[in-house]
Formats: sequence, structure tokens, C-alpha cells
Amino acid sequence: MTILILGSGGREHTFAWKITQSPLCQSLYVAPGNSGTAKIAQNINISVTDFTAIKTLVLEKAIDMVVVGPEDPLVQGVHDFFLNDDDLKHVSVIGPEKAAAELEGSKEFAKEFMYRHNIPTAAYQSFNATTVEAGYAFLGTLNPPYVLKADGLAAGKGVLILNDLDEAKAELKSMLVDAKFGDASTKVVIEEFLDGIELSCFVLTDGKHYKILPTAKDYKRIGEGDTGLNTGGMGAVSPVPFASKAFLNKVEEQIVKPTIEGLQKDNLPYKGFVFIGLIKVGDDPKVIEYNVRMGDPETEVVLPRLKNDLVEIFQSIANQTLNTIDIEIDERAATTVMLVSGGYPEAYEKGKEISGVESIIDSIPFHAGAKLENDKIMTSGGRVMAITSYGNTYQEAIKKSYQSIEKLHFDKMYYRKDIGFDL
Repeated sequence: MTILILGSGGREHTFAWKITQSPLCQSLYVAPGNSGTAKIAQNINISVTDFTAIKTLVLEKAIDMVVVGPEDPLVQGVHDFFLNDDDLKHVSVIGPEKAAAELEGSKEFAKEFMYRHNIPTAAYQSFNATTVEAGYAFLGTLNPPYVLKADGLAAGKGVLILNDLDEAKAELKSMLVDAKFGDASTKVVIEEFLDGIELSCFVLTDGKHYKILPTAKDYKRIGEGDTGLNTGGMGAVSPVPFASKAFLNKVEEQIVKPTIEGLQKDNLPYKGFVFIGLIKVGDDPKVIEYNVRMGDPETEVVLPRLKNDLVEIFQSIANQTLNTIDIEIDERAATTVMLVSGGYPEAYEKGKEISGVESIIDSIPFHAGAKLENDKIMTSGGRVMAITSYGNTYQEAIKKSYQSIEKLHFDKMYYRKDIGFDL
């Protein structure tokens, strides 16, 4: 098979790393890719949302399958674009159709879906610029902290958690009236705050059947001790030590099953990954959010634990025969630590040379915001590289990642030194 991966992050490098291990993959392209994918596949410099250029590439290279990494092309309807084009409809696309991608594209849509299908989640109401006063009143009925979520896609930065009521009201106005997050915050969902510990559940579905992948916990805040600004993710651990068998049974019965059945009942066509952001409140799981693709950096710890041939799984999703696959999981733990540019998630410099990558032997470096320039690996984004390691325990794995990081260098390199320490 000839396969195209859309995306340029650590998630896409991990997909490429796993796909190239499959005897079913004859050639692999990544658009636009990064310095990591450049070494194991062929990068093509086109945007993930330039569907016309993607079509040209797919026809030129006779591509059989497209694996969609990020959310933007899914929410914009890349799967539908293929289905509605006579030249493309034979190509398998791994990722939901546009109607189902609204689970990530709109927080309000996702909350309505959960309520409709009795999936446990926080109480909420949504507001727009004409109902700001009602939003203030609703905030007044809640106990702090106050959770404000931009309805649309805001690159992981559209959620605010505030302790002060006046500040929450000011931020609500800033989001709705002053367009703090642009079009993403023309609607804002206000939720009750759930107190617990977060984790992520990953599910594969072909639209009829589902398989559950290993759980992971990621670390969103820039600072140690989970302080400071939210980021795209500073590290991850899999499996999650506090997710017992009894708890995971509740996740499957109360959340995964009704989610997959809800997609069918609502006629939301779905072939791909469902990322379920969970919070454990006492002994019970509740859903914080859905994503319609794999998370990053969770992919960098979940896929390395998957023993199956990933292309074989993707074929079964395309053919709706996922029920015939037995998912095999590596018993070892996997951890990853994200190296980021100094200043991230605010302003940061690019174009710093990264040295020491070739000297890493006990870990797998998954490239993210990095590109090749004159045979040198240079930083090109905020989150630069994820260093993944295996271990018999997550403590052993994390120790290996930190030892490997000591061999790496780029100007103003930063990483959290406490990944997994809260467990």
C-alpha cells in the first residue's frame, strides 16, 4: 500500500514510525512532515487543509490510504471531500466525516451529544454575545473555580479556569464581545468545575465496532507542579497507575459503549480514533471533552505499546471489520517528555540547531517542531521533540527519558523535570 499521513507533529512522526514497521506499507508520504518523518518517509510540503493540493498528490502518487493526524482538516471535512470526489472515493481515509468531527469542532455540540446519550459529564450552559448577562447570572450560581471554554477550535488554549467571580465575568466578556479567541469564542460553554485527576482514553472505531487502546495521562501546564499556562502537552505516561480494572470497566460501560452507540444513533459516520478526555471524580469517570484524533504527546506513549500491525488495523477500520482484530499491548510502561523552545507557549524563537539526537540509544526521539536544513536538525515550533522510553515501571521509563535528554541540546531548551512524579 501507498500511504499518506497528514500533519507535522510528534503524533505524525509516531504514526510514521509505526506504519513503516508494517510489511503492508510499500511507500509512505507525510504532508508536510518534519525532520523525523524525513528520515523514514518522503515529506511533501503542502498544508493539511489545502484539499486541492492533497487531491493532486494522492492522484500523482497513487495513494491508497490517508491517515489524518490533526483536527483542523477533519473539522473542515477532508473525509467528505474524498467521498464526494469520483477520483478519490476509492481511497481509505482514517478519520471521521465532518458531521462527527463536530464532537471536537464544537464544545456545545459535544455537551449536547453527552446529555442526549446519558454520558456522565459536568453540568453546563452555553452563551453568545447577546446573552452575556445571562452568562454572568449563571456564573453566579456556580461555586469557584469557574470553567470557561471557547466553543470552537482554539489550538488547545481556549479553556480558562478561574477562581475569582469578577475575573470570570470579565473573561467571559473578553471571549464573547472582544473575540479573545476569534471565531472560536463566538459561543462560550460555562461548566461546573470537576475536582479529580485527569486521564485520556483512546478508542478505535470503524463506525460499528470499537477497540480500546491503552490509557495515558498527559501534562498540560508549562510549569512544574502543574503550574503556569496551558500548552499542547509537556509529557505523558502510559498505562495510568490509578486507573484500576474496575474503573476501566466503568469507563467502557458508562462512556465508551454509549459514545459509539450514540454515533450510530445520531448517524454520525466515524472511522478512526476517538480521544476521550476523562476525569476521575472519586471512583467515577466523567467526560471533559472529545477529540476526533489521537492526542499529542499521548500518541508517543500509546502507539509504542501497541504490538499490532497498525496498517492492518487501519485496513480493518476502512472495511468495517475491526471486530476481527485482537489488540495486543506491550506490558511495559512507556513515558515521554517534551522538549520545548524557550518562551513557549508564548513568544519563542525558531531556527536553533538541535545536537545530540544521534547519540540517543535507550529512548525514541519523536520529532515535532523540528525540520531539516542543510542536513542539520533545526527547531521550527514550540514543542520541538518528545523523548519516549520503555520500562518495567513508569518510574524506570521516565528515568531513561531524562537520561537521554541529557545528551540533547538546543539554545533555550526547556522541559518539565517532574513528569509522572505526581503518580
